[in-house]
Amino acid sequence: MENLINGGQYNIAHICTRQQCEAGRTDKIAIRWISPTFEHKGYTYGSLEKASNQVANLLLSLEISSGDRVFTFLPRSPELIFFFLGILKIQAVAGVMFSSFGEDALLDRLSDSGACLLFTRKSYLRKIRSIWPQLPRLKKVIVIDLPEDESNTILSYSKLLSQASETYLVPLTSPETPSVLHYTSGSTGRPKGVQHVHRSILSQAGTFREILNVRDDDIFWCTADPGWVTGVSYGIVGPLSQGVTQIQYGGNFQAEAWFKILQDEKVNVWYSAPTALRMLMQEEAGLYQKFALSHLRDIFSVGEPLNPAVIDWFRRVLHKEIYDTWFQTETGTIMISNHPGLPIRPGSMGKPYKQIKAVILDEMGSEVPDMEQGRLCLKTGWPSMFVTYLNHADQYRNKFKNDYYDTGDVAYRDHDGYFWFVGRGDDVINSSGHLVGPFEIESALLELDEVAEVGVIGAPDELVYEKVVAFIRLKPNLHWSRELELKLRLQVSNRVSTNATPQEFRIIDTIPKNKSGKIMRRVLKSWYTGQATGDISTLEE
Repeated sequence: MENLINGGQYNIAHICTRQQCEAGRTDKIAIRWISPTFEHKGYTYGSLEKASNQVANLLLSLEISSGDRVFTFLPRSPELIFFFLGILKIQAVAGVMFSSFGEDALLDRLSDSGACLLFTRKSYLRKIRSIWPQLPRLKKVIVIDLPEDESNTILSYSKLLSQASETYLVPLTSPETPSVLHYTSGSTGRPKGVQHVHRSILSQAGTFREILNVRDDDIFWCTADPGWVTGVSYGIVGPLSQGVTQIQYGGNFQAEAWFKILQDEKVNVWYSAPTALRMLMQEEAGLYQKFALSHLRDIFSVGEPLNPAVIDWFRRVLHKEIYDTWFQTETGTIMISNHPGLPIRPGSMGKPYKQIKAVILDEMGSEVPDMEQGRLCLKTGWPSMFVTYLNHADQYRNKFKNDYYDTGDVAYRDHDGYFWFVGRGDDVINSSGHLVGPFEIESALLELDEVAEVGVIGAPDELVYEKVVAFIRLKPNLHWSRELELKLRLQVSNRVSTNATPQEFRIIDTIPKNKSGKIMRRVLKSWYTGQATGDISTLEE
């Protein structure tokens, strides 16, 4: 973006703190922190600059240097952001892990990354101690709520902080310097480390302004945890790089609490997940009438495709539009989206960002006609494109063909240039030779008042090759019946096609989702077939 890069300095943390202070925002609130008990504290850009400088200096005092990998294992907190920025300032590589991770998930990431230092809290030390013998490269652990050092390897953050200077000059950082290491969960193998570099800030800042439509004086709230790519790109980097005031909330989802934040903080732009939006639909309509949301201008969704029923509900009940956005851990930032000024076609992914060329290719790599399904691929070269899978260069190379990145998603483009998601390549169902996308079946079933949540998979079948199986969570106090089953079958047959009609329904208490709200269909499939579930470290609690 224009004026974002000064003197060839691409360092993300420098741009998010020092550069904002130099632009006259030293005393502007960068983060309004709201604790789970609704205690409030404001952090200015000046305080972020000083706090992250102290982190940079204490890391250097521990002989952490450029290229070293440093992770956080913490709940959402202001300190987590200080650590993230301080790590990047010294050109080390930052990794953020979900606070709910168990020992296996921690071991996978810390071992594969070769992390040499970890920030955590006392209550999480038991997990770290149990796996530490298997982590020869993990030299020290810094504990944020430990008043004194426990040993020469388990250190007190407050003690280190008292000895760290608040001034630090960030070294000139090239665009290709490694920055953030995100881990993706595979269906079979171990999670893979997705390596990004500092030039990603060009995409993070650009899409924040031009797609999320955030203005200088707006209040912005991204509900994603920093353990997820969305929580980093749009919960830290996007707003801070643009000098915007953002909300950070340490509590879990609760409809009334969220709407209180939207009202009291006068949020203008809200970025959340379809799962949370669907959960809001299940609340009594009277709940929303208690809150004044006149300040809320734009709502955006991310994590999985946005069902048309959600769009319709928000229009009817809250009189608000929701704009769906699509991207992946590997792409780093929004690639295809709906946004203000682009008419919404409910169920569509929208259109590519101006810098992105998206195409639909067949298995031979040739572009297919409009309205024909194929592999969604992106022309390489956007700034936030990942540079490798750590320790898996062969799998990285396999994602590219003829200068196109294969997203692994199946989609189609309509005659007006809108893209429509069908499913992950391994989620699309082949029933009697007809390709059926689980998303369109789920969207049709969600339109019914009886259905709270739904996940659809294809299961092996001797007759039709793959049969459609729908996992349903009914709304409270409802019971499954033959009449309800017939209603659901007719709904899919009429709204989608007879080929998409589920041959089997299973009623369950919860639909498995990851922490970004995406339905984990491979987990549903493993439940159905009795096979191993693969990595479930990011499964929602």
